[in-house]
Amino acid sequence: MTSAFGAHQIEEFHALHDWVVVQDMNFRDRVTSTGILLASDDGTGLGIRPRWGKVWAVGPLQQSVQVGQWVCVAHGRWTRGVRVKQGNSDEVMIRKVDPNDILLVSDQEPSDDTMSEAVHIAKKV
Repeated sequence: MTSAFGAHQIEEFHALHDWVVVQDMNFRDRVTSTGILLASDDGTGLGIRPRWGKVWAVGPLQQSVQVGQWVCVAHGRWTRGVRVKQGNSDEVMIRKVDPNDILLVSDQEPSDDTMSEAVHIAKKV
């Protein structure tokens, strides 16, 4: 999906309170260990799963995570993304996540090979 607006150009960014802001949240296609391609499942019953994101900013009251770490966030506990560009850096999509719904923290980028246990129920016509 394309946006009618470009990235927001920002000079400084500070998260408030105990907020956690992430980038690189994975909504892409996935490949199973046997090589089967699973198209992006976001927005479907099969897409109900936690997602990993790289911590981009934390508020001054946040003591559990640090910028640069990776966090696994419970399904749906994040905001819609906003594209930003800071200085001469690359454009990134950032999202605020609910700090109470951070399930795991990692210092290295984890593989996203989890498969959902959710059961897809066909829509009734």
